Amino acid sequence: MSAAVPAASTSAAQRSDTGVPAWFTDAVATEAEPGEVRVDGVDVRYRAWGPPGDGLVLVHGGAAHARWWDHIGPLLARPDGRRVVAVDLSGHGDSGRRSAGYALSSWADEVMAVAEASGTGPMPVVIGHSMGGMVALVAAQRHGEQLAGAVVVDTPVREQTPEETAARERRAFGPLRVYPTREDALSHFRLVPDQDSELPYVVRHIAEHSLRPVEGGWSWKFDPAMFARTAMAPGDLAVPGCRVALFRAEHGLVPADMGEMIVDRLGRGVPLIEIPTAAHHVMVDEPIALVTGLRALLAGWRHSRAHRQP
Repeated sequence: MSAAVPAASTSAAQRSDTGVPAWFTDAVATEAEPGEVRVDGVDVRYRAWGPPGDGLVLVHGGAAHARWWDHIGPLLARPDGRRVVAVDLSGHGDSGRRSAGYALSSWADEVMAVAEASGTGPMPVVIGHSMGGMVALVAAQRHGEQLAGAVVVDTPVREQTPEETAARERRAFGPLRVYPTREDALSHFRLVPDQDSELPYVVRHIAEHSLRPVEGGWSWKFDPAMFARTAMAPGDLAVPGCRVALFRAEHGLVPADMGEMIVDRLGRGVPLIEIPTAAHHVMVDEPIALVTGLRALLAGWRHSRAHRQP
């Protein structure tokens, strides 16, 4: 089944003199509780909002990091006092790197370890964007009995993701460059895949937290070796052990027929929800619509029983 959630815009009255809306300023100013847990010999970092208890784990996409969720996490935590945790998968952000390589299954295990260590309660929901949606699906297949649900946000299921294609064609994500100054590095930040619609203050915030100081200047935080992992193909999809929902961006990477294919393989009781006008990086161009859709879905799940049609 499919549905749509309304796109949202911010009126001029809600914006500061800098053009940045108050909701965004307040969200990113919300103090996050940092933490880490060691998983198979690697330190995995996370950031948390809200009191321990009923919770969510937010999983970023390829070459991204936990702070892509800084303006989303607090908004999901506030209505019901949820515990919301954003993870840096190994090879990303401030987490450690794996010399033996990366796999969706090991990232799924990291997500479960973070959920337990960060106080998200006995049955958290995992929400993943793009590659993070693949991680969420693998977690649902491997650990579904320990999850209240998994939500997949504009995750294309095919032989190779756009990020992997860009890396292998050397259009992006090649050997990490070192930039002499932080501002020089920031000037080279771009979204992959590109999109015409974006909120510049969101992009700037994400870019500022994508850098780390290195000898000779500044470089990106991700490990390019993580693109050597195996992608998720349609044949890898199986009925999960918990509830699953799919979100697709109207102008994203999951066309309607791909969304229906994923639903067919996961079970016809899986909702397919479209975010109008959004491009692939939904939290960058339609964050309020994304939050609204997630809040509505989670409220429905909280007050209903899981149902899966044959």
